[in-house]
Amino acid sequence: MMTNTNSRGFRARVREVVLAAVRGLVLALVMPALSILCFVLTVVSVALIPAGLGILTTPAVLGGVRDVADVRRRLAHEWCGMRIPSAYRPLPAKAGPWTRTLALLRDPQVGRDVLWLPADMTAGFVTALLPALAVFYPLEGFAVAAGLWRVLGDGYWYGFVPVTGQATAFAAAGLGAVILVAAARYAPALLTVHFRLTRAVLAPGEGELTERVRVLTETRKDAVDTSAAELRRIERDLHDGAQARLVAMGMDLGTVEMLLDKDPEKAKRLLAQTRQASVEALGELRDLVRGIHPPVLAERGLGDAVRALALRLPVPTEVTVDLPGRADAPVESAAYFAVSEVLTNAVKHSGADRIWVDVHHVPEGAGMLRISVTDHGRGGAVIGAGSGLAGVERRLGTFDGVLAVSSPAGGPTMVTMEIPCALS
Repeated sequence: MMTNTNSRGFRARVREVVLAAVRGLVLALVMPALSILCFVLTVVSVALIPAGLGILTTPAVLGGVRDVADVRRRLAHEWCGMRIPSAYRPLPAKAGPWTRTLALLRDPQVGRDVLWLPADMTAGFVTALLPALAVFYPLEGFAVAAGLWRVLGDGYWYGFVPVTGQATAFAAAGLGAVILVAAARYAPALLTVHFRLTRAVLAPGEGELTERVRVLTETRKDAVDTSAAELRRIERDLHDGAQARLVAMGMDLGTVEMLLDKDPEKAKRLLAQTRQASVEALGELRDLVRGIHPPVLAERGLGDAVRALALRLPVPTEVTVDLPGRADAPVESAAYFAVSEVLTNAVKHSGADRIWVDVHHVPEGAGMLRISVTDHGRGGAVIGAGSGLAGVERRLGTFDGVLAVSSPAGGPTMVTMEIPCALS
């Protein structure tokens, strides 16, 4: 039993060492070429910005740089269990090339990605190649001892051993054996060194992480406050609406019971009133439930829920949905009520006679749910204290989402909401 356990442990260790060597070789042969290509394209594209051409090419090139960096982050997690965080700023939806280019150039994470490229093609190449050399270089020493030295000629060195005959060839094999023993112990750790270097360049600094924690703390507090206010609203609506009607119905039914023998006609009229009150109470309860979590949202998803919301508006609203799946229920709920609030503001304040809603999912990176609400009303919408949009911003912030508003005087107004999420 002990022998079998040791044998399995030995095979697992050999597999781990060889896998580290192969992965390092792949990184050394493939990734630096991508880094060189991305770096050259980035330099050329940025240099062409004054000529105008770079404004069109830079967003695509920097998007490719981000894709390469994301691949390295994923490999670091899958191969070494190392997480390399990122802190990309969301890009404004439907922005022009100039706006997108400026936003990308001002993003500190994009800057780190570009600085990582020369580091990856130099030190990254060396650190990726080390585990492969440690495992495969000893094979050359063994081949030399097996007779390869006869065809190599004078002046051949294996490491620091000059190979001039069979004796020195055996010395080369001995050096290869020492290197192989060291590789069996340190090859996986050498691969980790490569990803530690990657993390040192790509990971955001402490200042950004501290700011991130501060923002998340504030949004969590806003979420708690919003939930408490919502519970108070529900309690108030129940007390002043449906509950009051149900109490009145109970009293009316008691009166009907007393009038059945004395005044049947009056009892019938009172029963009709009570039935109407029950219909109104049921309607209020349905409205209350819809305000908590619309049934259509739970049953059919965000797209159909927004379409149903648009049908109830007094202003003609065109809804476009492109969602190949469904987001998590809390994300769908936050997005739905955010859209509801934005549409309510547009109906009340914009003076527009038509509204457009676009709901789609951007699969790049970790995924992004992007919703835009556009009207051609009077404009002038701003995010500020007391504004309904400020509440929408807090709601989205709970899920690390953002709100952007473009509303010049005279219109049109475009409100864009983005929530990071994946679809199932």
